[in-house]
Amino acid sequence: MNVSKNVTVLPARKHARGKKEDEEKAKLHVAAYCRVSTDSDEQATSYEAQIEHYTTYINGHPDWALAGIYADDGISGTNTKKREEFNRMIDECMAGNIDMVITKSISRFARNTLDCLKYIRQLKEKSIPVYFEKENINSMDSKGEVMLTIMASLAQQESQSLSQNVKLGLQYRYQQGEIQVNCNRFLGYTKDENKRLIIVPEEAKIIKRIYREYLEGASMLKIARGLEADGILNGAGNEKWHTSNINQILRNEKYIGDALLQKTYTTDFLTKTRVKNHGIVPQYYVENSHEAIIPREIFMQVQEELIRRRIVHTSPNGKNRTFSCIHCFSNMIICGGCGEVFRRVHWNNRGKKSVVWRCVSRLENTGLFCDARTVPESTIEQVLVTAINMTLCLRDDFFVTLQNNIEAVLCHNNDQTLAGIDKQLSELQAELLQLASSKADYEKVGDEIYRLREEKQKLQLESAERDEVKKRISDMSTFLQEQPTTLTEYDESLIRRLIEKVTVFEDKFIVEFKSGVAVDIEG
Repeated sequence: MNVSKNVTVLPARKHARGKKEDEEKAKLHVAAYCRVSTDSDEQATSYEAQIEHYTTYINGHPDWALAGIYADDGISGTNTKKREEFNRMIDECMAGNIDMVITKSISRFARNTLDCLKYIRQLKEKSIPVYFEKENINSMDSKGEVMLTIMASLAQQESQSLSQNVKLGLQYRYQQGEIQVNCNRFLGYTKDENKRLIIVPEEAKIIKRIYREYLEGASMLKIARGLEADGILNGAGNEKWHTSNINQILRNEKYIGDALLQKTYTTDFLTKTRVKNHGIVPQYYVENSHEAIIPREIFMQVQEELIRRRIVHTSPNGKNRTFSCIHCFSNMIICGGCGEVFRRVHWNNRGKKSVVWRCVSRLENTGLFCDARTVPESTIEQVLVTAINMTLCLRDDFFVTLQNNIEAVLCHNNDQTLAGIDKQLSELQAELLQLASSKADYEKVGDEIYRLREEKQKLQLESAERDEVKKRISDMSTFLQEQPTTLTEYDESLIRRLIEKVTVFEDKFIVEFKSGVAVDIEG
């Protein structure tokens, strides 16, 4: 027996949000999203106009209820992570408080195709349409998603093109020597009303202190601890100083008035990921771009010292001994037998405590046999006092030696060479800009610029090294002139100032001064 089937079609309808008995028809809760990309005056006006437009537009529909205007001001559309209002709107949609979203265009909603489709589909699952005014697209239409995919891709391409234009604009300004520096965590400088770097006097004193203490022999850790002890805040406004903070300050060319631009670059305009630039994109070095805090010669001396401290002493077995400032004699006492450094050791012999210095080869397995003697710290102190007094007693002879050392340093002056390189760099830079503007191949010119810059840096380091030698000779001359009498006791600050190295032999010590003078002390 066949029974006929009756099919009744029930039309789709929106359920009323509130259960108000006096409402014949529930209103559609509509929200609007608007965004401008910059914080300029022109764009700010656009931002206000969008809010006014959507308020009037939604209130003009009798069956609509305004669920809110969600607006992000001055935030890029390529990534939704930082768009707080956008994310809040999505949360309200998911909570069932919004029935429909209206926005000006796809590019306002998102310039990332994946993000755009992700949120469209997320809202579609909740039966929440998104209407794009400019494109006249409703996401709930059958053809809506296809059109959205195409239009969102075009919006993403537009964003990429805009990003490229911004990059080109920055590069042009770099080529003109216009620098852009973030001063939020930049100790020593701030910006004036024209966005130019100006010195902050109190912070500049901290920078000068760091450079001075480093050249005086302090380690980065010691400098950091000293700053913490004095309650000095770092560039981020924190009380804690790290050695990385000190290292960055000592290496930052901006403290001599120069600026290396494009140290980092953006790898992806969508994710905004920035990485260090290791030659992937051009860099621009601008000399004398702003007022310096540190004199150029002091900066170069610090760079030389940074290199020197990487490897203070290389043992005969090839092991590198790094710099230490824990004690005045650290890395200063050298074994005349095996060539290793001496290390400070605390002895407790039958209740009698003493401090001695012993060859590292006798304390650890260096692969070297050594029977070097153990030297009490008091003996080394007395040897150094004797060595200094010897130079005072024979000061006339030592003055002649010092003068010869100065003449030897001066004969290797490379100022003219540096001037020639600067001239070449200037000419090549002009040629590079011309080739880049005409879209010609500039690889050879670029390589030559890099080569000359490396040569210039090498010569500057050599010059800094010579300046340091001249300073050491000058310090020794000043000491010999101003010290009226011989020393009666050990002076650590004087030892740090004058002594370079002490080599220990079985029957004598060879004391080498930083000025290049050396004396033999029996004992």
